[in-house]
Amino acid sequence: MREEDEIREQYEFLVEQLESDEMRHEGVRQMFTYYRRALGWVLEEEHM
Repeated sequence: MREEDEIREQYEFLVEQLESDEMRHEGVRQMFTYYRRALGWVLEEEHM
């Protein structure tokens, strides 16, 4: 399993990417949204 810091760093990177103007293609945006949500669930489970 990856370390929490590494997962959190990737999560923050994805948030920044989603907010950029270059992410206009809806399919790509949707894929990143699902990935970001999955990372959030992993982080939540680790803290329960």
